[in-house]
Amino acid sequence: MNEFKVYDITNAPSDSRVDLEKIKLNHGNIPNVYGVMAESPSLLKGHVALKELFEKTSLNKQERKIVLLTASRENESSYCTAVYSGAAEKHNVPAEVIEAVRTGASLKDKKLEALRSFTAEIVTERGQVDETDVKSFLAAGYTRANILEIVLAVGMVTLTNYTNLIAKTPLDAQFEPKVWKKAS
Repeated sequence: MNEFKVYDITNAPSDSRVDLEKIKLNHGNIPNVYGVMAESPSLLKGHVALKELFEKTSLNKQERKIVLLTASRENESSYCTAVYSGAAEKHNVPAEVIEAVRTGASLKDKKLEALRSFTAEIVTERGQVDETDVKSFLAAGYTRANILEIVLAVGMVTLTNYTNLIAKTPLDAQFEPKVWKKAS
């Protein structure tokens, strides 16, 4: 059995404490995934830095949340799918869009569907996307910079997805309403 500890500011390795304090300031608490990641200060610092960079990309807030939710679903991370469902809701992503992403269904909005399906393909095909899919994504109104921003997001969210899958991170109470399980 994997027995990863969920750290807080008082008992985390000293090199993780500054990042945990920053996370607490931004979130109001320390979500369990960050408490687990604190075991490795390098992992926590890397994730925090990538997250800050992703927030500065040219994708808007709703698009960023759709990318993170899609990647988490495709990586089958129940924890992160719940978390990013709540984050998407908080950033006014329509409920029907969130539900479609959670189930892997197509979105009615053609541009957002291009974003969802292209992100899913990057994850499932491990970056080996077809040139026709790149052209379709660009034709939907996105840019080559957006492609690379999605790569940044997938890298960043894969850190939390894999951490949660390996550590079996317990879902925080505030995310329970958004619990997600892969359909059988």
